Amino acid sequence: MSSVSSSTSVNSVLQQLSENKSATTSTADELGDRFMTLLVTQMQNQDPLNPMDNAELTSQLAQINQVKGMDSLNSTLEKLLGSYSDSLAMQSSSMVGKNVLAAGNSLPLGANGAMAGLKLDADADQVNIIISDANGVKVAQESLGAQKAGVIDFAWDGKDGNGNKLNDGNYQFSVQATQAGAKVGSTALEVGTVSALIRSQNGFQLEIPGTGLVDFNAVQQIY
Repeated sequence: MSSVSSSTSVNSVLQQLSENKSATTSTADELGDRFMTLLVTQMQNQDPLNPMDNAELTSQLAQINQVKGMDSLNSTLEKLLGSYSDSLAMQSSSMVGKNVLAAGNSLPLGANGAMAGLKLDADADQVNIIISDANGVKVAQESLGAQKAGVIDFAWDGKDGNGNKLNDGNYQFSVQATQAGAKVGSTALEVGTVSALIRSQNGFQLEIPGTGLVDFNAVQQIY
């Protein structure tokens, strides 16, 4: 009786399935059909005195089912990610028109003063805000005392160290934070009003006039 050596072909199909886990379900089904055809042919033409080992057959069937199962899982994950993306879009769109704290050191001064924030990497026993004008000249300093790690907002009345009211306009600030004399890491946060929602390849971004595009996940606080 003739014998067909198809184990190599069967293994090649399994290898192709493994290399194409991200293929569509129809492709996985097509390869699965090819695998079953080869397997049936192998069983029909095997040497009756040397039949296929049951363990080998079970292993091959388990592999094809595993690969098809992973393909189905990928399809399910794509649907879940799509739903999450839609949900995130709705959540992000609700932020249009709201004020948020995001990375930046701008401190616009108006009739009612100015507001900004900061983020401390660790607790600090002394936090100072250094305010400068558009030319980088220091015009005021605000002491926030001891602060816990996290996001903190602060207000500035627009006065210099002598109590004189400064002209409205654009100012900048920097943060100096220490704990027992050692520097504590910090990030300056500016306040901006969200004007639009932009969808990019990396996710959603918020357009903030004067600041630019800010990642949705970079927003530290919403007012």
